[in-house]
Amino acid sequence: MKLRDLLAGVPLTGGNADLNMEINSISYDSRTLEPGALFVTLSGSKTDGHRYVAQALEKGAAAILCREPPRTGSWLSTPDPRTALARVSAAWFGYPGEEMTLIGVTGTNGKTTTTYLIKAMLEGALKTRVGLIGTNRNLIGALELPAHRTTPEPYELQALLRRMADAGCTHVVMEVSSHALAQSRVEGLTFQAGVFTNLTQDHLDYHGTMEAYRRAKGRLFRQSERAVLNLDDEAGRWYRERIACPSLTYSENKDTADLTAKNIRLFPGHVEFEAVARGQITRVHLPIPGGFTIYNALAALACGLCLDIPLDKAAAPLRAVRGVKGRVEVVPVPTAYTVIIDYAHTPDALENILTTARDFTAGRLICVFGCGGDRDRGKRPLMGAVAAELADLVVVTSDNPRTEGPEDIIEDILPGMEGMDTQCHVEPDRPEAICWALSQARPGDVVVLAGKGHETYQEINGVQYHLDEREVVAGYFRGQREGAGKKQGQGTENGGKVPAYVVK
Repeated sequence: MKLRDLLAGVPLTGGNADLNMEINSISYDSRTLEPGALFVTLSGSKTDGHRYVAQALEKGAAAILCREPPRTGSWLSTPDPRTALARVSAAWFGYPGEEMTLIGVTGTNGKTTTTYLIKAMLEGALKTRVGLIGTNRNLIGALELPAHRTTPEPYELQALLRRMADAGCTHVVMEVSSHALAQSRVEGLTFQAGVFTNLTQDHLDYHGTMEAYRRAKGRLFRQSERAVLNLDDEAGRWYRERIACPSLTYSENKDTADLTAKNIRLFPGHVEFEAVARGQITRVHLPIPGGFTIYNALAALACGLCLDIPLDKAAAPLRAVRGVKGRVEVVPVPTAYTVIIDYAHTPDALENILTTARDFTAGRLICVFGCGGDRDRGKRPLMGAVAAELADLVVVTSDNPRTEGPEDIIEDILPGMEGMDTQCHVEPDRPEAICWALSQARPGDVVVLAGKGHETYQEINGVQYHLDEREVVAGYFRGQREGAGKKQGQGTENGGKVPAYVVK
């Protein structure tokens, strides 16, 4: 493709490159660059793409697209290389997003489940093929592809959209993270519906303040033809007053919303309610437990209304929807107690899963959780307080410690539990912590393993080690049956046998 065509819509501030030259690929990583590529310099928190211009030229880059002109080579400058990468990637793949109906879902919690519900709704109501892009995995209809981040970088995102369009997808629903919005990864895409779930504390290590976090989420509506807003969330009401596109609101509590839930009934394995919109009412049955499931379902149904799908037609497919891996996932165990895996890694999400589990807990509620390293430290004591308030026994452990020491992270969690009588057991080794919790559980208890969800690894000092909590649970019971009593995981020097104690 000629460089001139590739740069359509990209503002340029200077350069010496021949706009008629042929470009045979796009790269923003000099390590994988191929000769003849357009190399785009991206700046991040850890490095600056301008540092790798010489390496890119040595490997045969045809031209450099950058913010600061290099000393040698063919180059073009642009004020924002990240936005430029999104636009040239779309051009390279022939603007696949324009061939499909795009739905973007943003918010702190509920994005993954909501996207799955929207996909099921669209496939069932419209009898069409739908693509999905998200945290757990990417889907082209039923074809599963691995996902490495919630919202891919622009080049990978546009490549995925091209695959979906070529495979016959008419609609694509994607999770749009605040990082992706702040970094312009979805720049140039138009969403027929932009869906907002909720806003609670998270990612302040990146955004700095809740106001900046809210603004980042709100960028989705600059690219949306219509917004779907949670009217029970303060940020949802804030967006409604300020965004330019028209909105459709949903609520459990406010009759002024365009879509509301009435006569809600919660069961251990499902929820039921009546969805009421202007001139429409239908009964909804969703086989996913939890009060927060109502909000996810309302968001999906409101999205359907935005796309002119009748309410009853949108609700019907939800009866057969399957739960999402790592979201209120019940793990089969040969005991009279229940084990649940959930991705909850914010105070609000932890409160939601523990409140949900309490509804069907006959005995004690046991919570195993930790907090991620190199991330928002402010939420650590908040999560400790939530766990101590809602659970009967709390096991504080590691999540993904990344470059921080697990014990340091735990020390940030524990102050939130001070003054509460909840029994707390500390075990930094996560497999050991899980096994200890299982050893304490009795018939009627519910054990919630919070934080990892769908993830099958644990990141420690930049290395991802295999860790699937389903395997840890299975290994615990296998060891019991074999009478081996073998230690799971690395553990601590004393075999992970940290005495339980009560935080006062």
